[in-house]
Amino acid sequence: MFTGLIEGLGQVIENRPVSEGIRLVISSQFPLTDARLGDSIAINGTCLTVVEIVKDTFSVDVSRETLSRAGIGRLATGSKVNLERALLSNGRLDGHIVLGHVDAMGMVEEITKLPKSSVIKVSVPLDVSRYIVEKGSIAVDGISLTVNKCKDDWFMLNIIPATIQKTNIIFWKVGDYVNIETDIIGKYVERLLNLGHEKKQQGLNVEFLAKHGYV
Repeated sequence: MFTGLIEGLGQVIENRPVSEGIRLVISSQFPLTDARLGDSIAINGTCLTVVEIVKDTFSVDVSRETLSRAGIGRLATGSKVNLERALLSNGRLDGHIVLGHVDAMGMVEEITKLPKSSVIKVSVPLDVSRYIVEKGSIAVDGISLTVNKCKDDWFMLNIIPATIQKTNIIFWKVGDYVNIETDIIGKYVERLLNLGHEKKQQGLNVEFLAKHGYV
């Protein structure tokens, strides 16, 4: 699990195909002294497993399933990426619950720079937008952010300079793709409601219970 609070930037050193996916080699801007093989690290919000560590670089393998949902395969050599190591059990949840499981890719539609912040509009697929609510949390390229406004297929962010300077937002341009992970709580609520609806459709109601002697 992650918090969406980016620890620092990394840079793609290599992106090469391997069996059933790709391997990324990433250099980190912060020390990897406590990193171990098998650790989880979120790269632009995508939870990946460390398979090799060499000095200040680490490697991860990316599966076809992850490539089909996240923009991780689009990363070219030299690309700057957001990095966050998994949350320790004794750590503080300062952002929000981020699983590192990307729902879909969004696209940066507009960037408006204001004196003390930047307003960014991001478009998203309709099947993802139903989980996005105004003033709710969302992870964009792994960054825990607050939805300022949302409509059917887009949402707005109002981002302070400190966040921009610490993350890859500083490199975003109109037309760029970003990884989107919506709040897990909304997905669970929807699933539970749908299960209740399905049971009613299958006859689990008062009439069914009376017929079978339960009431």
